[in-house]
Amino acid sequence: MMEYLFRFLAGGIVVSAFAVLGDVLRPKSFAGLFGAAPSVALATLSLALWKEGGDYVSIEGRSMVLGALALATHSFVVCQLLMRARWSALAATTTAILPWLAIALGSKQLFLG
Repeated sequence: MMEYLFRFLAGGIVVSAFAVLGDVLRPKSFAGLFGAAPSVALATLSLALWKEGGDYVSIEGRSMVLGALALATHSFVVCQLLMRARWSALAATTTAILPWLAIALGSKQLFLG
């Protein structure tokens, strides 16, 4: 029961803090960066720290950063293919899966392996 209470409080506080930050920031399109994903990630890490300890959380946090790097690369490649090469969305996103996989799987081998 105590775990559920902690989950409720930690998740609620973090989500509320990011919602306030999103309301304060201008322009509103930039405020969207502070939506659900960062707040859920921080709540998840705080719960993992409480339950599993610091070593486990450091691996999870590193994995989140590497996943964000892979996603940023995928997004950059898609933008370049759409804007500069004028590819279709399907072709650009399908092609950009390759660098995403390379970074996601390659970084796991380099940093976590």
